[in-house]
Amino acid sequence: MSPHLNAVRAERVWVAGGVVRIAACTRELTVACPDCGRGSARVHSRYCRTLADVAVGGRPVLIGLSVRRLFCDSPGCGRRTFAEQVDGLTARYQRRSPLLQHLVEMAGVLLAGRGGARLLQILKVPLSRTSVLFHLMRLPLPPAATPRVLGVDDFALYADVYGTLLVDADTRLPIELWAGHDAEQLAAWLRTHPGVEVVCQDGSLVYRQGITDGAPGAVQVSDRFHLWQGLSKRIGDIAAAHRGCLPAAVPEPESALPPANPSDQADTPARRHAKRLFEAVHAVTDTDRSLNAAARELGLNRRTVRKYARAATW
Repeated sequence: MSPHLNAVRAERVWVAGGVVRIAACTRELTVACPDCGRGSARVHSRYCRTLADVAVGGRPVLIGLSVRRLFCDSPGCGRRTFAEQVDGLTARYQRRSPLLQHLVEMAGVLLAGRGGARLLQILKVPLSRTSVLFHLMRLPLPPAATPRVLGVDDFALYADVYGTLLVDADTRLPIELWAGHDAEQLAAWLRTHPGVEVVCQDGSLVYRQGITDGAPGAVQVSDRFHLWQGLSKRIGDIAAAHRGCLPAAVPEPESALPPANPSDQADTPARRHAKRLFEAVHAVTDTDRSLNAAARELGLNRRTVRKYARAATW
């Protein structure tokens, strides 16, 4: 039922208060020192560890494990004593078995705090949402692969304090974030992450020098935003420098000129509705029809029709 208990000797199993309790002790085996690696079996003392394990039969499991503290007899090792660890069952400073710890972490990854806590409650692992989030935040981030197309940009935190952001341009996921925007830091990152083929940046001379030093074979391009921004700035500079001759050199398109005759304007639904509205208003002022009849005909309320009627009389 529990393969990870094969490395220890179970002495007693019983149920108390709805909890399955297991009393076990480690076997008399030689254990390697965690510092020097030399094996030792000379016992300094024993103590009991309480470990929570995955539920069995809908009941939580607690393991009372008696472990040894051993001497390290290596003269060149600075560690005098050390506690033995059981592969697959114990971890340093851990009160859960690795199997149960993995279950808690996966519940946090899939369902976050509240959802993970509810699922663990069903699995007989009572934990609060803050505890689930705590174990989730302790998980190491997966190693980021070196991107083929790297995006580099800086941003201002406040005043003259800047930061640098590296983004995978293919997946649009952030890779690195650090304070400052100097060339040496970017060059050092590119040297430790070979394989970048294209670097997309905002045209900064600082980043250009760092990319040249760190990845001389990479192609440097400008991103779309800064490309259009630079192009519009350049056109604005040219227009400001040649303000006098630019209108004469560039004729105004005919589509931008206003129509000579208002009747030449296109007949649109908006114009037809406005024309119908004013005709109805004039009809109200010229005849004895009530505002209610005009409002029903136009699909408007009385206040709107009265407003247009007053405007027509003025």
